Amino acid sequence: MYIAIINYNMGNIKSVENALKKAGANVKVTSSPSVIKNAASVILPGVGAYRDAVKNLNELNLYDCTVNAIKSGKPFLGICIGLQLMFEFSMEGGKSPGLGIFKGTVRKIPSGVKIPHMGWNRLFIKKKDSRLLRGINDGESFYFVHSYYADCKQDEIISSTTGYGIDIVSSIEKENIFGLQFHPEKSSIMGLKILENFRNISGL
Repeated sequence: MYIAIINYNMGNIKSVENALKKAGANVKVTSSPSVIKNAASVILPGVGAYRDAVKNLNELNLYDCTVNAIKSGKPFLGICIGLQLMFEFSMEGGKSPGLGIFKGTVRKIPSGVKIPHMGWNRLFIKKKDSRLLRGINDGESFYFVHSYYADCKQDEIISSTTGYGIDIVSSIEKENIFGLQFHPEKSSIMGLKILENFRNISGL
């Protein structure tokens, strides 16, 4: 069995693949709906513009299979834009619909702080029984690169936040669905720990 990384031409795929392999996972980078369907778990990474991400998923016939993977019950992890896409809309470049898994809108980080939010910042863990954040201490630092954040309307799914002018949703978790605003593949030992946790959640 393997973890499928959805390749929809939004960058950062190789570094996620390499980090997962370092974390001991068997990985397939793919644009094939059947490979995604047969995976033990699925990761949707990505950097870039929200509208382009949705456009690419549609053009590559990956939109429906991504939604199906999330709803299948198998472990699913969204990283950076992958987290943001799970919400209803983004205001980046005008209002754009996302995958609509969770209630909320992706908005630009308010002025008063440097944008993009780039570099190391601390996590404040809200969900103490989080499976994805198991072994991560409150206040541990992770690497962020983003200008937009998820304005989440379901507090119960927020597993951690980060202070950056406002409280930014850093991670979400509900049943089989996980999301990270930061980049575990760029976050050294603690990032690898999170990817190891996801591998374990995947039963691999």
